[in-house]
Amino acid sequence: MPEPYVSISHLKTYFDVTRGAFAKKQIVKAVDDVSFDIYPGETLGLVGESGCGKSSLGRTIVRINKPSGGSIRIDGEDVATLHGEALHRFRQNVQMIFQDPYASLNPRMTVGEIIREPMDIHKLYTPEERQAKVIDLLHIVGLKPDHIRRYPHEFSGGQRQRISIARTLALNPKFIICDEPISALDVSIQAQIINLLKNVQKEYGIAYLFIAHDIGMVKHISDRIGVMYLGHLMELGKSDDVYFTPLHPYTKALLSAIPIPDPVIGKSRQRILLQGELPSPVNPPPGCPFRQRCPYAMPCCNEMPPLKSTRDRSIACFKVHQELGL
Repeated sequence: MPEPYVSISHLKTYFDVTRGAFAKKQIVKAVDDVSFDIYPGETLGLVGESGCGKSSLGRTIVRINKPSGGSIRIDGEDVATLHGEALHRFRQNVQMIFQDPYASLNPRMTVGEIIREPMDIHKLYTPEERQAKVIDLLHIVGLKPDHIRRYPHEFSGGQRQRISIARTLALNPKFIICDEPISALDVSIQAQIINLLKNVQKEYGIAYLFIAHDIGMVKHISDRIGVMYLGHLMELGKSDDVYFTPLHPYTKALLSAIPIPDPVIGKSRQRILLQGELPSPVNPPPGCPFRQRCPYAMPCCNEMPPLKSTRDRSIACFKVHQELGL
């Protein structure tokens, strides 16, 4: 078994949202005690409802957000302690594709300048080599060489995301965080971007953390899937295992919400409807964050269930622990 390229251990990201000097302290626990590994060339998909902490987790890994606890180790180095040349090297090896391709591209720069900028900052290649690299990257992402002189507003959403991917690949990274890179795109364009990411990974051996809402699309690209709920990792396992045989009640509810194109099958399928209110992420109640909506909640759920593993699956649920003898 190879060593993991990314190792997240008990990671926490808290935000102080207290308003006023004399107000009661309010803390949003966006990421709360999350642990997982990502291996070279692997794609780990991360799914969950809006506000569950997926994007905050990705931004913490690349040091946009400051971690409140735990550790992030990438290629054996503690990310929190990096500075100077080590931090510069980290920025080169770890990149991020953002959700909104238009907001993440400088509207005053041409496509060529946008893709070339990371190479200029990191002083990679000669000016001639940089120009050749830009044209090569445009070809890789399915754009034409004459697009090099155009501006972001002249492109469609799918083309802008291709530009973002080309910029991300400019530094030959080993790990890319894809923060909902297809959510703002049409369904047909989503498939094109997914296939592009898979082809790039196959050619360059890049590891992905793929963040998205659509668990069906995540299954298509991921080797493993992690399910998050209110800052906690509830289930983690191989893509097919999580998708076809979910164990955690929340994962089952997520999968039951996927629309089925066949109306006959869709009508006969039993939908899992969650009852109760979604807890506030501000100072959430103790215990399992899902217990107020879980049909199987027990008194022991007043404590937070640990993420226990069996074979290739990890689950944070006391009911499942009892059933599997964990």
